[in-house]
Amino acid sequence: MNNPHRLSLLLCAVMACASCGASEDTVFTLYRNSALDPQMRIHVATFDAADGEKYNSENCTQAAELFRGQPGVKTRFWCEKGHFKK
Repeated sequence: MNNPHRLSLLLCAVMACASCGASEDTVFTLYRNSALDPQMRIHVATFDAADGEKYNSENCTQAAELFRGQPGVKTRFWCEKGHFKK
């Protein structure tokens, strides 16, 4: 899972779907905190492909796991349903 090429491909897929136009019910957002401020919510990616809630949820979860699995990562990554919220 620590394959940087796999992470790069996943991020490219996320960017390609940035304007796919899914309904609000099926959107998931990937967040991270800051090593300096554990309460901070930083937007990483929005998963809003038209393929539905399960598809977006699974891809968000997989991206979070890949980010967490990188060597030296000290921040937390998590997914929430819906578009980015501060």
